[in-house]
Amino acid sequence: MHVADPAQIAAISHYSHDPRATSIPLEQARRFKSISGTAEEVVALAPDIVISGPHVAPATIAALKRMRITLVQYPVPDSVTESEAQVRDIARIAGHPERGAALAVRISAAARHDAVVPVPALVWQSGGLVPGAGTLTDDLLRRAGFRNMSAVYGLKKWDVLPLEYLIANPPRVLLSIAAATANEDRLTSNPAVRRLAHRIAVMPYETRLMNCGGPTIIAAMARLRQVRRSIDG
Repeated sequence: MHVADPAQIAAISHYSHDPRATSIPLEQARRFKSISGTAEEVVALAPDIVISGPHVAPATIAALKRMRITLVQYPVPDSVTESEAQVRDIARIAGHPERGAALAVRISAAARHDAVVPVPALVWQSGGLVPGAGTLTDDLLRRAGFRNMSAVYGLKKWDVLPLEYLIANPPRVLLSIAAATANEDRLTSNPAVRRLAHRIAVMPYETRLMNCGGPTIIAAMARLRQVRRSIDG
């Protein structure tokens, strides 16, 4: 969206049309056709290049090879540096390397490290899944002046947090995806957690800020800094 011309985009992921999953404004996403990524959908569009994440159905890969359509896959970025590199590469593929360079500079500026005392924090998704060390979210937390409590709890890169860990050693800030959607989950509605309200600041954190990296990093860092300022204040 940021590095290609609209006419270059034949279709985008159907997730971009889902309010719960999109990382771009819906009104912008709805200007483009959306597909789920099946071989039939992709081949029917006859694109020159397909850019996707790491998970593509084998049937789709085989169909693209038969049609001699180039497939470029990117892993989920685990850091700001990786995301900037992907932005530059996608822009190069789209024929607009200067746009990628400009966007990477904006991302780098937004994700600068804040020289502050780290505040213990945790990002909580519905079902208890939390991002740990080695994830993009962890990198953003550190840059914005937080200490990701996932490592303190001994959790893996992506892991489910036992509620007992949080109650025994609560973070100062709980960035809750459920709170951002006005839905309660078993954590934020738990009586034991509510009794810790004087110690834990539950802050809404939108799902879209967890998706994709790239320009989303700019919005994510803005939100994290907003939360950090509210704690300092």
